[in-house]
Amino acid sequence: MVLGHKNFVSTVFAINKKKLFTLEEANELLPLVIKLTEESSRQVKKLINQLEAFPDKKNQKAQELEEQVNKYIELWQTKIEKLGLRPKGLWLCDFDNGGGYFCWKYPESQITFFHGYNEGFSGRKKLAIDSHVTI
Repeated sequence: MVLGHKNFVSTVFAINKKKLFTLEEANELLPLVIKLTEESSRQVKKLINQLEAFPDKKNQKAQELEEQVNKYIELWQTKIEKLGLRPKGLWLCDFDNGGGYFCWKYPESQITFFHGYNEGFSGRKKLAIDSHVTI
């Protein structure tokens, strides 16, 4: 589903506000999350490829590249937080649903996992997709 302008504006109007998501709301926001993540991932991969060309990682240029990698990752995390999500690792974020989290990791194309508040990525469980059930 493509995010319409009206939905997009209503979804991100409260920047940095903690938000609870229904599965439908999370799926409506997912295309934007994927786009932001793809862009950030592409930039980070490019920089890491350049960084790996340096045999001496203490070289000033290598250190500058490493700083740029960290900045891209931090920028991605900030953007994800501004959408009301919780970044949990590299290209991994959670959508709070009030009883736990819908869990998404790049390059997954859909939200198909959840876990409780006290569980992490390793505790993910496959969603039983039923449009009439709210988690």
